[in-house]
Amino acid sequence: MQYDASGAPVPASARLIYLMGPSGAGKDSVLGAAREQLMARHVRIARRVITRADGGRWEDADGVSLCVFEQMHARGEFALTWRANGLAYGIPAYIDEWLSQGWHVLVSGSRAHLEQARSRYPELVPVLLTVAPQVLRERLVGRGREGLDEIERRLVRNQCMQLLVQEGVRVVDDSAALDDAVCGLLAVLFAAGVTTSP
Repeated sequence: MQYDASGAPVPASARLIYLMGPSGAGKDSVLGAAREQLMARHVRIARRVITRADGGRWEDADGVSLCVFEQMHARGEFALTWRANGLAYGIPAYIDEWLSQGWHVLVSGSRAHLEQARSRYPELVPVLLTVAPQVLRERLVGRGREGLDEIERRLVRNQCMQLLVQEGVRVVDDSAALDDAVCGLLAVLFAAGVTTSP
């Protein structure tokens, strides 16, 4: 068994955990609530970069302009990138260093770009955060970021994406209490062999 500088055991094979889910499903809330427990299980959470000036206000992300994003991309600062809903998203390249150090790394990704991520990280663990349609609608309306037409389009897109869930994707429901979703996430990581305790 190997150990890191803090004395914690280092996993034999670090893996990327690819968390997906519709906007409004509560990914940032779940990750915020689970952060300490994930760190205790040798899992680090990466902040993604998004081309929205108020990205940091609405989610755990670094907001940059499209020009800055493209400059970062040209410099090789991203491990993964994709476009969705008129925005560009990037996962910083430092996750590869974390993985090489033996940390499991959790990123917030896109359902439509799972195969892109899997082609670079074949051993990744795909996790889908789901939420009941009515609960999702209430959350989207409550945050006041989109108009009602945009919310309805997001709900329709979510239903279509749910039909594309692939075999091997582990599902966590976030329709009820936040603590339940945190427990569900820890349980699926344990079942996937990523962590040693749920």
